[in-house]
Amino acid sequence: MGLNLDSEVLKAYGYAKENTRITQIGTGLINRTYLLSPLSEEKKYILQNINTSVFKQPQAIANNLRAIADYLNFAYPEYLFIKPVSTTNGEEMAHIRDEYWRMLPFVPNTISLDVLADPKQAYEAAKQFGKLSRLLDNFDAKTLQPTIPGFHDLGLRYEQFTLALNKIVEALKEQAKSEIEGALAHKYILDYYTSYSHRKDFPDRVMHHDTKISNVLLDDETYEGICVIDLDTVMPGKFISDLGDMMRTYLCAFSENETDLDKIKIRLPYFEAMIKGYLSEMKSILTETEKELILFSGKYIIYMQALRFLTDFLSGNNYYPTNYPTQNLDRAKNQFKLLHEISVNEKELQDIIEENLV
Repeated sequence: MGLNLDSEVLKAYGYAKENTRITQIGTGLINRTYLLSPLSEEKKYILQNINTSVFKQPQAIANNLRAIADYLNFAYPEYLFIKPVSTTNGEEMAHIRDEYWRMLPFVPNTISLDVLADPKQAYEAAKQFGKLSRLLDNFDAKTLQPTIPGFHDLGLRYEQFTLALNKIVEALKEQAKSEIEGALAHKYILDYYTSYSHRKDFPDRVMHHDTKISNVLLDDETYEGICVIDLDTVMPGKFISDLGDMMRTYLCAFSENETDLDKIKIRLPYFEAMIKGYLSEMKSILTETEKELILFSGKYIIYMQALRFLTDFLSGNNYYPTNYPTQNLDRAKNQFKLLHEISVNEKELQDIIEENLV
């Protein structure tokens, strides 16, 4: 669709093409995102097209955000929660020609980063994700609908891996032999999680589920955390989803697309900053079981992501976009190396956690 937005989308929010300036923004792979600047107002808005191939029930997103916004408005009215702007008909989304759109207020004087450049940024981001979960501690997570069922279900991801493994030809199996062996050898992570999963003090909480640095707004001068954004995946989950995803994406200077595995190292100052930021908000509400599983959360999410990349490679690269045939295999190698780095640095990492739990 590019910048030729359907005029009906703008009309649903009371605007027309002739009185708005529209610019495509963002680096997200899921939703198309635009900055909408009405010529007659100082306010700006974010306009997003919801990818229904990923989010098959957009109404679940709208229902979740409305329920959370209502709760926070009542319990913590000072908290900045970016809830959707209503259409002229009072709806949370515009449904135009089989597409779903939503509009959000643009927060001025803020920045979202694609890459962490300083431990302070890791601290502020982790603090913001922790703050949202803390404020929603008394909100009944069971009232929310899963927007992507099974998103961080390691059991499901392992099952998908084994199904793919049973279908592939011998040549492909040989090509990925080392990574397949690694996936099987690390199944103990799933078994360990399963042994904890039914404990009463391992609750479902309201989790963001996608805690990369680009999903938090920072002050554009001080880099102080302002608020969390991109709330499509806010749904019930375990705390390890958010903290583990931060470990996966904050601790290494290079992304999962880096093929030089010697570069995949853990940055201890970033780990310490992230743990300090998250626990500054969450320490008071985490249970004893959750405290036990803080470092494990990184192993859980990194292993799950390695499995997902490997499974996609074995299945024909149908999910993650690739630039060359073995890219998902390379991504899996990258994540297994990161998992290894967690293990070899475990004592030092655990010491940092213990210091911040006091």
